[in-house]
Amino acid sequence: MAEKIGKYEVIRTLGKGATAIVYLCRDPESNREVAVKVILLGRNNAAMSRRLMKLFQTESGIGRRLDHPNIVRIYDAVVEPERAYIVMEYVDGTPLDQFVSISKLLPLHRVIGIIFKCCLALDYAYREGVIHRDIKPANILVTGDDEAKITDFGLSLNLQQEEGRDSTFIMGVGSPAYMSPEQIKAYPLNQKTDLYSLGVVLFQLLTGRLPFRANNAATLIYRIINLDTPSISALNPNLPDGLDPILKKALEKDLYNRYKNGAEFAKDLAAVRYQILEENETKEDTSHFQMLRDLPFFTDFEDIEVWESLRICVWRDLAAKVTIIKEGDSGRMFGIIVSGYVEVSQEGRSISRLGPGEVVGEMAHLHPKSAFRRTSVVTLEPTVFLEVNASALALSSEEVLERFQKALLARVLDRLAEADRILAQQGQRAVAAESVAAAPAVGSGKFDLELLP
Repeated sequence: MAEKIGKYEVIRTLGKGATAIVYLCRDPESNREVAVKVILLGRNNAAMSRRLMKLFQTESGIGRRLDHPNIVRIYDAVVEPERAYIVMEYVDGTPLDQFVSISKLLPLHRVIGIIFKCCLALDYAYREGVIHRDIKPANILVTGDDEAKITDFGLSLNLQQEEGRDSTFIMGVGSPAYMSPEQIKAYPLNQKTDLYSLGVVLFQLLTGRLPFRANNAATLIYRIINLDTPSISALNPNLPDGLDPILKKALEKDLYNRYKNGAEFAKDLAAVRYQILEENETKEDTSHFQMLRDLPFFTDFEDIEVWESLRICVWRDLAAKVTIIKEGDSGRMFGIIVSGYVEVSQEGRSISRLGPGEVVGEMAHLHPKSAFRRTSVVTLEPTVFLEVNASALALSSEEVLERFQKALLARVLDRLAEADRILAQQGQRAVAAESVAAAPAVGSGKFDLELLP
């Protein structure tokens, strides 16, 4: 093993494929661990080298502009005479292809949560003008706390354009099992091809089998293009009935009837989430749901919108004296105190103490230009905090987004009114008016105001 790849110090090998090796490395400049994927080039394949040079110049730019919690970040891309490598965020996780066999399936609630996050990631990428085109279990990493991370974003996009075939073949997998019918036919693609592939992944994670199987590639391709998708409830009667129409829509051969974006796919997954009966985790989720349901912040939310809120937020159990927000930092994350108390301070001076149902961090989230944090927020006792990721919220359903915006605006206005009341108590006596401006007569078309000297 080489001791270095460029400036990156090799720690160990993470995995090997037919055309690439992935290493865990350390970036000496940032002192962080990174994953370096090395693609070996043929010594005499100058044409391929030129294509890869063009590809990496394009894809490094694409990858660097994708900033989403469920997409692996790309930091660098380099092409050398005999190899090319791409430097990515290191994720200490397990690829989903470890959980597709019937004996290793994940609990249903975990599958729905993981695919929900992938839907949001694909929706975000499409809004940024990027289509993955190679969604499959091996390209989705899952961390210990079920955080999903889609990897290899964009790499297949230009490889397919350069080679005239799908990256599934180029990267040595050799199976079209996750391709959409239009991708197999080499038709022009849009974001719906990724949603189809994600539907195949969901089907496999739920049933332990692919929707279409065959002993040879030709038969498999024929079935993907021509046969109807099997019913997952027929394959597994224990699955909620609501999943069948979701899979049917995700795996639609007719593009017009398929999900139009990842947010729409995610919304339907959120709608069926509450039907899932899982042992301890479901009891915990139900408990979390009820705790949110009882908070004034969620008074105007429908039940399904509370469930969706749970899916796009992070539930944090924090000890006392933990900093949630630090003055001087930048970020648009905000959150709701579910239980416990926090102190808000500025320049070491306490401003207020907030309890259950109160919001923190909303000013930076709502500000149209600046995400600068002007206050610090520290827990005073063990606190349950619902952290809202701004990127995930932006890709939630329109209904949930509108509920959050209205609730946040109401909290800001209430606090401004309270601040006015406190300032009034500390202020000087107001100037006494000599008269009161009369309200204009209805239909008068003018206002009579008396200006104070």
